[in-house]
Amino acid sequence: MGLKTKPFDEANYLHSDSDRKRYLKACMDEGADDPALVTHAIGVVARSRNMSELARKTGLTREGLYKALSEDGNPSFATIWKVFWALGVRCTLIEEQEQPVRIAAKRVPRAATKAAATKTISKKPAAKKTAKKTKR
Repeated sequence: MGLKTKPFDEANYLHSDSDRKRYLKACMDEGADDPALVTHAIGVVARSRNMSELARKTGLTREGLYKALSEDGNPSFATIWKVFWALGVRCTLIEEQEQPVRIAAKRVPRAATKAAATKTISKKPAAKKTAKKTKR
C-alpha cells in the first residue's frame, strides 16, 4: 500500500493578514524578474481570503478572479491593481540604487613587497640644501 499524499497549497497556511503580506513580499523579492511567480503569489493570497468578498471589492466575478490568478492565467495590470487594493496592499516605487564600481587593485609581485619591507628608513631628517647667492 502506497503513501497517500495531498497536493500542497500555500493558501492553507496563510492565516492572518500579516502572514499574507509577508508571503507576498517574499515572493516579490525572490521573483523580481519572474512575473509568473508574483502572479502565483497574488493568487495564493487571494485564495487564502474569501474569494467572493474579494470579487465584490474588485468588481470582478469570482470565476474571473480564479481564472486570471491561476497558473495558466494572464491577468491584466488593472486586475492585479484591483486585487492589491482589495487586499489592502499598496505598491510603492523605489529607485534602485546604483552599485558602486569596484576597481581591481593591481597586484604587486611578492618580491617587490619584500624588498620594500626590508628597506631601512633613516631617522635623521634630511639636511636642507641652501644655495648661497653671490653678488657680481
